[in-house]
Amino acid sequence: MSPNDPVNLTNCDREPIHIPGSIQPHGCLIACDAGAGTVLRHSGNAAAMLGLETELNGRNLADLIGHGATHDIRNALAAAPEASRPALIPQLEIAPGRVFDVSIHRHAGHAILEFEASDGKVMALQLTRELIGRIHATINSTQLLRQTTVLLKAVLGYDRVMVYRFEHDGAGKVEAEAKRPDLESFLGQYFPASDIPQQARALYLKNPIRIISDSAGHSIAIEPTLDPSGQPLDLSHAHLRSVSPIHLEYLRNMGVAASMSISIIIDGALWGLIACHHYSPKFLSMPQRISAEMFGEYLSMHLIGLLQKQRLTAVTTARNALDRFLQRAGDEGDVFDLMREAMADFKDMLPCDGIGLYLNERWHGIGTTPPAAAIPGLADFMSSTSESRIFATHNLSLTYPKAEDYYQDASGVLAVPLSQVSSDCLLFFRKERLQTLNWAGNPDKSYATGPMGDRLTPRKSFAIWKETVERNSEPWNDADREIASAIHSAAVEVVLRHSEMMQEERLKAEIRQRLLNEELNHRVKNILAVIKSLVATPAREAVTLSEYVTSLRGRIQALSLAHDQVIRGSGGGEVKGLLEAELSPYKSENNKITILGPGIQLDGRAYAVAALVFHEMCTNAAKYGSLSRPGGSLEVSWSVRPEGEIEIIWQEMGGPPVDRPSRRGFGTALIERSIPFDLGGSSKVDFDPGGLRATMTIPARFITVLEQRPEEKMINGTQTALTEARKLDEASVLLVEDQVLIAMDVEMMLSDNGINEITVANSSANALDHLKRFTPDVALLDINLGTGTSVPVAQELVRRNVPFIFATGYDDRTALPEELLSIPVVRKPYDAAELIQALGRRLAET
Repeated sequence: MSPNDPVNLTNCDREPIHIPGSIQPHGCLIACDAGAGTVLRHSGNAAAMLGLETELNGRNLADLIGHGATHDIRNALAAAPEASRPALIPQLEIAPGRVFDVSIHRHAGHAILEFEASDGKVMALQLTRELIGRIHATINSTQLLRQTTVLLKAVLGYDRVMVYRFEHDGAGKVEAEAKRPDLESFLGQYFPASDIPQQARALYLKNPIRIISDSAGHSIAIEPTLDPSGQPLDLSHAHLRSVSPIHLEYLRNMGVAASMSISIIIDGALWGLIACHHYSPKFLSMPQRISAEMFGEYLSMHLIGLLQKQRLTAVTTARNALDRFLQRAGDEGDVFDLMREAMADFKDMLPCDGIGLYLNERWHGIGTTPPAAAIPGLADFMSSTSESRIFATHNLSLTYPKAEDYYQDASGVLAVPLSQVSSDCLLFFRKERLQTLNWAGNPDKSYATGPMGDRLTPRKSFAIWKETVERNSEPWNDADREIASAIHSAAVEVVLRHSEMMQEERLKAEIRQRLLNEELNHRVKNILAVIKSLVATPAREAVTLSEYVTSLRGRIQALSLAHDQVIRGSGGGEVKGLLEAELSPYKSENNKITILGPGIQLDGRAYAVAALVFHEMCTNAAKYGSLSRPGGSLEVSWSVRPEGEIEIIWQEMGGPPVDRPSRRGFGTALIERSIPFDLGGSSKVDFDPGGLRATMTIPARFITVLEQRPEEKMINGTQTALTEARKLDEASVLLVEDQVLIAMDVEMMLSDNGINEITVANSSANALDHLKRFTPDVALLDINLGTGTSVPVAQELVRRNVPFIFATGYDDRTALPEELLSIPVVRKPYDAAELIQALGRRLAET
C-alpha cells in the first residue's frame, strides 16, 4: 500500500502512518544525508520558520544554519545513535535572535532534524523531578494511576487525562481519569480495539510519546514527497509526524482538538497509554514533552513493581487461606461437606461470578452457575479435555457446544480437577463479558458523518465490537492460574487423604503412582539416556563378554542407587551414605577402609554423577588397586573449601605398584570427565607408584552442608550409634511389616545390635491381637500394609503411651491422621544405623 492510496475500511489497519509525507504545523523539519551535510528534503514551512532562503534542498546545512549550530547537531547525532532515543538540543541559536529547540535522529539513511519554537521558561529536569517526586512513594497500583492522571492534568493543563489499559483482545479500558468538571466521565468504560490500529500500537512502542496539537488536520508537506528512487521519508521516530485522517476524524467526532499519549510499556509490551485530551488546540514545548516522556518511563517501571507486588500478595493471601483450609481438614467427616464449607473462601481467592463443586456425583454451587442438570456432562467434558490438569477457557460454547444453552451465565470456566480417575472437579464460572461491560457512551448514538464515512464515528464502531465479544467472558490470566494451581494442590491433598481411608488399596496405589510418574518423568528419562550411553559404549577388544556384562551391571547398579535416593526423599543424598553403599562389598578383615568428612548433601544431579564416578573408583581399586590384595588400605576424605565447593580426596595405599595405563578406557574417561563436564567441577587422577590418588571438586551450588550429627564410631566396617539413655538390648520390639523378606531383614538388623525380643505382625489385625497379650517397649510400624494401614495400631500405642516410629518406602504420609503427623519416620530400604538410632531416640524420649 503506497502513501497515496485511499484509506477505507478494507485497509485502514494497513495504513502506512509512518510515511505520511507531511508533518504537523507546530514545527518544521529538515532531512539531510546521514552525516548531516547536505539537505535532501524539508517541510514546506522550514524556510519561513527558520528565516532561510526558499530553496533548501541540495544546500549544505552549515551554509544555511551556520557552522556552530551544524557542529552541535553533528556531535549530538554521534552521541545518540538510536533513532528511538533522539538527541535533543534545547535553545539552539541558528542566527541572531533565532533560537529553537531541536530534536535530531538518524533513520533509514537520513539525519532528520525537527525544529520547534524554544520555550526557555520550562526546565525539563526540574519538571521531571517534581512529577516523579509526587508518585515515587505510592504503594498501590490503583492509587498510582489515579495520582498520575491528577498530576499530569494539573502540570500540563489538559482538559482530560486518562490511563487506558489494553485487554487481551486489544480493546481498552479507562482505569483512571482526571477531567474538567463539565465533561462526561469515561472512567471504567471500554473502547474497541479498532480505535487504535495495530500499526499505531507498533509506533507507540518505537516512539513512546505522541503529540497532536490540532485535530483540524492542517499539515505541512515534505518536499519532495518521494526521493529519486520513489521512496517516501520514514517518520517513524519523528515527533512532528502528521496524523492519520482517520484518527483526526475520530478525535473531532469526540470533540477533541488536541491530544497527547504516553506509552506504558511493561516487559517489552504495550500495557496501556496515558491519554490526554484537550478541547481546543494545544501545543507542548520540548521541555514539557521530555518531562512527560521521562515520567512515562518511570511510571512504567514503578507500575511493574507494584503489579508484581500485588500479584505476590494475592498469591500469598491465597496460600494462607489454603493453609487454614488444610488445618481444618481432619481425617473424619464427609469430604464433600468439608469442601462445600470452603467454597466461599475459594470464590474470594479467584475473581469469578460463580463456583461449583462436583464430587462423587454430588453438586453444590454458589453464585451464578449453569443449571444443575448440565453439570455432569460439563464435568465429563472437562475431565476428558484437561487430562487431570487445570483447564481454562473464556469462550466455553466454542469448545463445548452444549454450553450454548447457558452461555450468558457461563461463557468462561476454569476447572480444577480433584481426581485422576473420575470427573470430580471444582468449577469457577464467569458470565458473558457483554453483560459486564460498561460501554463508552451509547453505542447507537448518532454522530455527524465525516469525510471518511459513517462507520468510522467512534460510537457506531462499538456495534462491530459487540459482535466479537459475544459468548466470551473476561479471560483467565496467569495470576488466576497460579491461584487455581494452589487450590488444586490443597484440594487434591484433602480429597486423597479422605479417599485413601475409604477406597481399596489398589485404587489408592494407582492414583499415587500416576502422581509420582508425573513428578519423576523427566528424571527417569535422563537416567535412561545415561544407561543407553553406557550400553552403547564399546568394550575393549581384550574384555570378555562376561567382564563387559559385569562392568555394565555395576555401573547401572550405581545409577540405581542414586536414582533410589532421589525418589526416596529430597532429590539427592549424602556423600557418606553413597560411599558406604559402594564400598560395603569390599570391607573385610584383610583391608582397611576409612571414610572421613562432614555431613554433605548432594542434589539429585550431582548425586547421580558421583554414584557413577565412585563406582568406577571402587571397581578399579578392587580389581587393580589397594583393595585387590590383603593389607591394602583406602582413605576417602572430603572437606568444604572457603569458596563453598567440596573437595574429595581418594587415596589408595598398600596395593600393587601403580602404573599409568597405556590407553584411556571408558572407566578412566568417566572418572576424569564426568564431574567437569556435567557439574563444572574438576577431577584429577595421579598414578603415584605407592598408590593411586584422585582429587575431585564439586561446585557449591550442588551441595548442602548438614548439621553435625552425634558422634559415630567405626566397628568392623559398620556404623553403630552411641548408646542412648536406655539400652535397646533390654527392650521388647513390636514390628508391623507385611513383606516377609523385609521383616526378616529388620529382625537381623535388630539382632545384630543385641535386640532379641522381637514380635512380628503382618497386618493391623494381627498386631492388635498381639497387643491384647503384651505391651512392647517400642514399635516399628510400616505405614502402608497390604490390606490397609497401621494407623489403628498407632492409635492403640498412643493410648498405651508406647513409643513408636513409622516406616515408608516413599515420601507419602497422606494416609496418616493429623495427630500422628509428628511421629518420626524412617525410610525404606532400611539403613541399620539410622534405624537403631531412631528407635533409641524414641525410647530415650519416654
